[in-house]
Amino acid sequence: MTNIAICAPATPITRDHAAALEALVAEEFPAHRVTFHDQCFASQGHFAGDDLTRLTALLDCANDPAFDAVWFAKGGYGSNRIAEAAVAQMNASAQAKTYVGFSDCGYLLAALYRAGIGQCAHGSMPVSARSDTGREAVRRVLRWFGGDNSGLEPSLDGVTPAAAFNLITLSMLAKTPIMPDLSGHILMVEEVSEHLYAIDRMFFALAGSLPRLAGLRLGAITAVPENYVEFGQGEEDIAKYWCDRAGIPYLGRADIGHTASNKVVPFGLAGPAGAA
Repeated sequence: MTNIAICAPATPITRDHAAALEALVAEEFPAHRVTFHDQCFASQGHFAGDDLTRLTALLDCANDPAFDAVWFAKGGYGSNRIAEAAVAQMNASAQAKTYVGFSDCGYLLAALYRAGIGQCAHGSMPVSARSDTGREAVRRVLRWFGGDNSGLEPSLDGVTPAAAFNLITLSMLAKTPIMPDLSGHILMVEEVSEHLYAIDRMFFALAGSLPRLAGLRLGAITAVPENYVEFGQGEEDIAKYWCDRAGIPYLGRADIGHTASNKVVPFGLAGPAGAA
C-alpha cells in the first residue's frame, strides 16, 4: 500500500476534484490510498488558505510517518511564499518521502531538491482527474508511485541527472535561497499562456544565471497568446538562440508541459518513486 497525502500549497481545489481522484484510485489503483488534507478546500483570496494554513498543511503531510508521498493538488500561484519555511521545519519522516507536482509547485520541488529532502518529481497533479485527457496524465503519476517507470520522460538515461520546471517559475527562482544547484543536469522547461516575447525574456533572465548544464530540452509551449505583431522566432528558435548565447547544449524536445502527455521527470537520476 502506498499512502499518498495531498495538500494544496498554492490554490484550492474543489470536493469534486477530490472525488474524481478518489474514484479513479479505488477503481484502478487499489494498492494506493489517497488522503486529502482539508486545507485543499480552504480559500482566502487567491490562495488555498493563508500562508500559515498552507504551510501547516504541507508540514502535516510531510512530517507524518504514515504517508509515503506528498502530492501537490494544484498549481496556480503561492507555493513560493511557504517553500523556504517548509523545508526548514521538515523532520526525518519528510526525508523519506516522494513529492510530486509541477508549474507553480516547482518552487517547492526546487527548495526540497536543494535541501536534499526526499525524491522530487515534476508530474501532473490531482486537479486533472476530472477530465478524460487529464486522467491519463494522473494515471502516469499513480503508476510511477507504484514503481512503474513507463510514464517517465523518454529521454531520461538514468546516468545524467535531470530536473524540470515551468519557465516563469525557474526564472523567478534564479538567485534566490531556494534555487538548487543544477550543475551537470539536463534541464527541461515548459510554459503555458505566455507571449513568445515573454518566453524570450525568460530565457534571457536565465541565460546569465544558470550553471554549466549538461544540456537543455524544451517541453511544450502551449496557449501562446496572439500578439499585435509577430515575434519573428518560434519557441524552438528562441530556445536554441539562448542556449547558443549561454553555451548550453540544446538537446531537442521533452514531453512535458501543461498537456495531457506531461511525463514524469524525477529530479536527479530517474527511478521509481522513493528511489534516490
